[in-house]
Amino acid sequence: MPRATGEQASKTPAKSTSAKPRKPRAKKASTNGSGPLRLTGDRLVVRTPGSGERKSAGGLLIPATAMPAPKRLAWGDVTLVGPEVRVAKTGDHVLFLPSAGLEVELDGEDLVLLRERDVQAVSEAAEPGAKDRAPGQYL
Repeated sequence: MPRATGEQASKTPAKSTSAKPRKPRAKKASTNGSGPLRLTGDRLVVRTPGSGERKSAGGLLIPATAMPAPKRLAWGDVTLVGPEVRVAKTGDHVLFLPSAGLEVELDGEDLVLLRERDVQAVSEAAEPGAKDRAPGQYL
C-alpha cells in the first residue's frame, strides 16, 4: 500500500469544523402512528391497575419479581376493542391471566394486548345513575 506524501495528504479533503452538531431525536409521544389506533380481529387492549406487587395477609409487600410465572388472574379495564370481539366492550372490567397477553406501550402508558379467548370473565361497566345489580347476579 503506497504511503501518502505531504503533497497528496494536503489534497485530501479535511472535515469542516463549521459543521453543526446533530441534535438528538425527540421521542415520539405516541407509538401508535399518526392516526387513531384500530385493532384487528378479536384483540382487546386492557389497562391493568398497579405494578404487580401484592401484600400478604400479614401486611408484607411481595414484589412482582419475587414470584414465579404468574398463575393468578388479574382484573383490568378494556381500553380498545377489535371489530370481531363479541363479549366485551370499551369500559368493561375483564378477568384474564397476565402472562397470556403481550405488553404494549401506547401514549406512554403500559397496557396489555389480549385475544378474546384469553378473557375469563367480564364485568360490565356500571352505567351512570344505574342502581347496583340485583342480589344473586354474579359476573
